[in-house]
Amino acid sequence: MENLSVTKEDFEEKFLKIATAADKFEGYTHPHAERIAVLADALARNYNLASHDRLSLRQAALVHDIGEIVMNRDYIKSKRMLREDERIDMQRHPVIGEQETAKRGLSRAVQLLVRWHHEWWNGSGYPDALEREQIPLAARILRVADTFAALTDARPYRAAISELEAKRYLIEWSGIEFDPKVVKIFLSLEGFKELESFADKVLSIEF
Repeated sequence: MENLSVTKEDFEEKFLKIATAADKFEGYTHPHAERIAVLADALARNYNLASHDRLSLRQAALVHDIGEIVMNRDYIKSKRMLREDERIDMQRHPVIGEQETAKRGLSRAVQLLVRWHHEWWNGSGYPDALEREQIPLAARILRVADTFAALTDARPYRAAISELEAKRYLIEWSGIEFDPKVVKIFLSLEGFKELESFADKVLSIEF
């Protein structure tokens, strides 16, 4: 993989290239990381985050799973749920992603967002078991956007669920996995095509 130290001119192309590679490796058939970037930025605007913080968040969204590419495990592409040993191994990918983004010259803010995008509100996430406000707001935003985008697109081991079902999941896990305030704002978003579920689109085609 080429160096990701970017200039303004080649920033977009190189980040999208990494996003596309990660999506393909994980078995997504539609743009996943780009979708997260749009949804995360919409949430960030609602929080009036500074422009540099929004930029870091968008960058982190595009490369958040770069650690999985580097690990290059065959089980990621498997059409089954992970075994326990595989699940434990997979939990290394945020730290490896942090290291990889550091090697490629991305900002410390991006590195930490990549490291912490699997932290849970109640402290049972990984790799550092951060909880509540210990988790930076941008990482809490990324957690919600990533989960919604993942649930509403198909993976090799499961089908996509509807937009309504995905939002219900966010509500059910609010205060456990997700920051309740971030979920509340997410549920208020409208007018973004990135909110549409690919399961909904399949159903509309069938009818």
